[in-house]
Amino acid sequence: MTKRPWWSRLWRRLRPPRRLEITREGRYFVFITVAVGLAAINTGNNLLYLVLGWLLSTIVASGAMSDMSLRGIRVHRRPPPRVFANRPFLMEIAVDNLKRGLSSYSLEVEDVADGTRVDKTCYFLKVPPGRAQRTSYRHTIGRRGLVRFDGVRVASRYPFNLFRKSRYIEDPVELLVYPEVRPLPPPAPRAHALGETASRQIGRRGDFFGLRDYRHGDDRHDIHWKSTARAGRLMVREYEQEAERRATVVVDNALPDDAGAAERDALERAISLAASLANAYIASGYQVRLVTRGAALPFSGGPMHLERILRELALLPAATADVPFAASLPPRTDNVLVVPAGVPRAGAPAGVTHVLEAGA
Repeated sequence: MTKRPWWSRLWRRLRPPRRLEITREGRYFVFITVAVGLAAINTGNNLLYLVLGWLLSTIVASGAMSDMSLRGIRVHRRPPPRVFANRPFLMEIAVDNLKRGLSSYSLEVEDVADGTRVDKTCYFLKVPPGRAQRTSYRHTIGRRGLVRFDGVRVASRYPFNLFRKSRYIEDPVELLVYPEVRPLPPPAPRAHALGETASRQIGRRGDFFGLRDYRHGDDRHDIHWKSTARAGRLMVREYEQEAERRATVVVDNALPDDAGAAERDALERAISLAASLANAYIASGYQVRLVTRGAALPFSGGPMHLERILRELALLPAATADVPFAASLPPRTDNVLVVPAGVPRAGAPAGVTHVLEAGA
């Protein structure tokens, strides 16, 4: 995590704990208060002084009650387990009232991401003492990678809507945004991948091979209960796999040093296409491997492996053309090379069977 500059830390210590903004109704109210005050001073009318005192006491009461409404508040942010670029998601906001005997009224919660306010506001009419209220707002992030949520700003116009008093609560969270995944038709199986000959590798089909410890994501129907009872831990069956369907998704993430916005946008589209391809292959039962310039993931399948591929693509940086691909391409597999459109290529790895150019 990057360290904040010293002036930012100094301002965070010196800034006031509350921020006060006057509303349109509040400006009218203050104008009337000033007018009544001038009239009372000029005329000496006791009735005007009485009205002036009532107006001033209303302003004081508004400030005190809104301040009590903001005290003892704790805000939690609960993002969904998966967030994709350019796809709307619901961010849950939970407000806990830690006060014992006082409720908090008319709370507005605004999220702050990367130093800017999120354009959605969550509203809580009443949070009873010792209770929590939850709501969600819909948000869309237009880019992949790590997005930093700095904190939340809690505001209240209670009780008369004359002033908007707000308080900033720091709650830094980094949210990993996966590349945009678009629906693609299932890939056509290759002829060599449909044989019935059993291999000596471990798979999900075929003859019984042996027993091993249970891993997260294994099918519970494969649990061998007798061996589990003897060993005292979950044991599952392993099978010899048939000649399986395999695919390698290769991403050419090379960009020239003077790459502009158009080239970088083309790379983002290529990464999105690679994520969509991996999703389509895994959904069709393929064993998928990801190869990029500088990194590679081994063959595997299932939702957990798709999660690893999406995470790798979400954090994939641009490389230079002199960085080689991290692994060679095996024969008898679908080896798909994804390249950004309009970016000069520095050569494709040997064994590529398909080349896809990510267009607009």
